[in-house]
Amino acid sequence: MNWFIAFLKSSLGRKLIMSLTGLFLIMFLIVHLSGNFQLLLDDGGEKFNLYTKFMTSNPLIKTISYLLYFFILLHTIQGLLIWRHNRAARKNRYAVPGTKTSTFAARNMAYLGMVIFIFLVIHMWQFWFQMKIGGTNMITYEGHEPVKDLYEIVAYAFSQWWYVVFYVVCMIFLGYHLAHGFQSAFQTLGINHKKYTPWIKGIGMIYSILVPLGFAAIPVIFYLSR
Repeated sequence: MNWFIAFLKSSLGRKLIMSLTGLFLIMFLIVHLSGNFQLLLDDGGEKFNLYTKFMTSNPLIKTISYLLYFFILLHTIQGLLIWRHNRAARKNRYAVPGTKTSTFAARNMAYLGMVIFIFLVIHMWQFWFQMKIGGTNMITYEGHEPVKDLYEIVAYAFSQWWYVVFYVVCMIFLGYHLAHGFQSAFQTLGINHKKYTPWIKGIGMIYSILVPLGFAAIPVIFYLSR
């Protein structure tokens, strides 16, 4: 067991944890985005509220959600540890000035990640905390028991232009973070071959554009249509 703990504390172990938790979060974003698209349905929030009720009451999904919170924290902590270690390991950031070959996202992953984490804290407080602890109103739909009206909270948040702008800007940061993180995760896991790497890069680029764009479009469309 000691060797396993030592491995997890090593540079390779930390990168492995970053990769696995990152891939889990990448898959979660697709599920989360598909659920958020229900906000755009013209039904007064019925399907979205019933969806959130199912997601917060199903035992299996609740267990996965707790893993999600843990993985977000673990991913953030490991990212900061790796960033601090890399920063301390090199005295000069670049050996030859003007020969930087890495991308903007690769050079600023820690900063991008910190912005995203701050966004997540605000996002959780704005929606999850109010749903769990705040005074969320209840609403009843035909054939269903009363559910919490989370749609009302979302509608209020997305009716404020400053929050919509903040949301969109954070999705831009997320896009840059994903652009590098997607490929880096596979590379750390050893999936790095001249035959497959171009495909991974291509899929990663498409993902890092479409998923943040989908998230950003929802509050913009919501705001403009109200």
